[in-house]
Amino acid sequence: MARYFIIYKPFGVLSQFRGEGQTLASLFSFPKDVYPVGRLDKDSEGLLLITNDKFLNHQLLNPRFGHQRTYLAQVEGIPDEKAIRDLEQGVEIKVDGKLYKTKLAIAKLRAEIPELPDRNPPIRYRKNVPDSWIELTLIEGKNRQVRKMTAAVGFPTLRLVRWSLEKLTIEGFESGEVREMDQKTIYHQLGLTGFRKTRG
Repeated sequence: MARYFIIYKPFGVLSQFRGEGQTLASLFSFPKDVYPVGRLDKDSEGLLLITNDKFLNHQLLNPRFGHQRTYLAQVEGIPDEKAIRDLEQGVEIKVDGKLYKTKLAIAKLRAEIPELPDRNPPIRYRKNVPDSWIELTLIEGKNRQVRKMTAAVGFPTLRLVRWSLEKLTIEGFESGEVREMDQKTIYHQLGLTGFRKTRG
């Protein structure tokens, strides 16, 4: 039976069940046959989907399907219009030691601080260095991509939260919270029909 868990992965937790340091197993007693779909770095937070649904795993991780994933990034400084435009049109980052131009994205400078759980430990406050929040929607997921992108336009990321996959979000979640959801809801919010295409 397919099972689906949405979690708000806290800062400092590894996106795996075993290993040194705090892992997903410390948040909840998950069934033995589930696994994370994709990953979030130890120093990133937010939405992580855990399931045993191999079809869903393939749909979300295969680059040709290009699902939207939205991140909230607290950055050092206040990006200007050019920086936001560059993020949308693509910037060059290093991927596996080679230069790579990111695909078209949606970027905007948020006027208000997003409502998120406090991070533990909090971001170090610096009185003389302003910070701001960028909302960035991608259709790809290279290693540490958001951090590399904001650094490429001159605004290093201080805090990074994956907010959503398509319409599936962590709105209203507390840090470390785990919710089990049914397949119909998950597939609907991810824009999937749940039917495999077969050749006639």
